[in-house]
Amino acid sequence: MSPIPTQIDAVLEIEYDNRGRVPEHPALIAGWQADAARYRTERPEAECDIIYGSASRQVFDLFPALPGTPERQRSVLFIHGGYWQALSKDFFSHMARGLNARGFDVVIANYSLCPEVTVREIEEEMRVLAGVLHQRFGRKLIVTGHSAGGHLTASLLATDWGARNLPEDLCDRGLPISGLFDLVPLVSTSVNTALQMTEATARAASPMKLSPAPGSRFIAVVGGAESSEYLRQSRQLVEKWSADGASAELDIVPDANHFTVIAPLADPNSDLVDHLVALGNES
Repeated sequence: MSPIPTQIDAVLEIEYDNRGRVPEHPALIAGWQADAARYRTERPEAECDIIYGSASRQVFDLFPALPGTPERQRSVLFIHGGYWQALSKDFFSHMARGLNARGFDVVIANYSLCPEVTVREIEEEMRVLAGVLHQRFGRKLIVTGHSAGGHLTASLLATDWGARNLPEDLCDRGLPISGLFDLVPLVSTSVNTALQMTEATARAASPMKLSPAPGSRFIAVVGGAESSEYLRQSRQLVEKWSADGASAELDIVPDANHFTVIAPLADPNSDLVDHLVALGNES
């Protein structure tokens, strides 16, 4: 196993420094937190901090569909970003608003953070959560997530669920948003200080190196104002997984940056919510 490099690649550092690329990010993140708290207040029927594992952060919130909306066959799982080392579900409750208004129950996931755990361990936490949700609701899932959550979305689509005595198509519909699918470039950036990946462990955690479950359908979303590396990652996953037999699409959102690209999830009439509805309408 190769040692963790101490040399930072200056070009990759800029490419993956989302906060540096968007100077207004503190206000945007504060806005997420305020909007999320407001939505929890609006939805007192939501169930918060439901336990799915023994670690303190292994909890999720459930926001049920609004009354009078169409009944859906799948639930939606949303996974937050933060480079596997920051933020929590409490910043993203309002990401359920658009889908709740279209008839979907939405789970907002929490997970343990690096460096207390590894990226591979976070992947496993999300697999455990998916199994718990199936046991509780008996439904297949549409998975969506942002940034690191986009990586975890793809990881779930590439999981062998049959080997876990779960339906093989448990997570065969996904909408990764600004996802990271090739983790090897991160090894040469400061992001890796907390992740502590080697090139070998980064490859092992890269959905780009895997194949999706048979019959998978996904739409990779990325902001048009994001870095060339983020655009490359989404393009290449669509190309690679299409070649592997998945039905894959790429949606580049004009002018959206890494922080604004997820805002439409709160709007019932947005393209992102329409994408998820379309995924849910498929058998």
